[in-house]
Amino acid sequence: MLLSMHEDPQNRATSGIPGLWGRSACAWSVAFAALHFYWALGGSWGLSVAAGPLAGERPGWFVAVGLWGVGALCLVGGGLGWRLSRPLPGGPAESAIRALGWCACAVLLVRGIAIEVMLLIGTAGPERDISPAQRLWTLVLWNPWFLVGGLVFGLAAREFGRARGPRGGATRQSLTTSRGPDQ
Repeated sequence: MLLSMHEDPQNRATSGIPGLWGRSACAWSVAFAALHFYWALGGSWGLSVAAGPLAGERPGWFVAVGLWGVGALCLVGGGLGWRLSRPLPGGPAESAIRALGWCACAVLLVRGIAIEVMLLIGTAGPERDISPAQRLWTLVLWNPWFLVGGLVFGLAAREFGRARGPRGGATRQSLTTSRGPDQ
């Protein structure tokens, strides 16, 4: 009964499974990293509709930055997602992690929405060498994928900020639940 008096009622609505959104952000990032590493190692499935003519040419800078680099950045995002699933006792580290979560959310949402709008209104027109297949897959797969990533990072940052007790630190229950009872 005493524990329930200190529970945040807003936390119950989003935390059926504590850390769910952080783990979802981690999984989203790792899946995107795996796809980029697959492409960097020579895989081609889906690359032509994601990268257009660069997929066939595969210049060194594209493989190094656009595939290996983005894959590595996605792994960093996976680490951030995992960290967002684990409450901290407060302080500057907690604030920095939450801010990074919101930044990831903003970047992914802006990227997904901006490209979607550009393709729908035609500002990324034929002079950009965008094939009809690339336009279609960008509209129905890639941009929604970025939107999903932005949403899970935003929900993870929101949940991370709410997994605290009345004095601002992580609750004993949230720490026990997210890290396991034996840790």
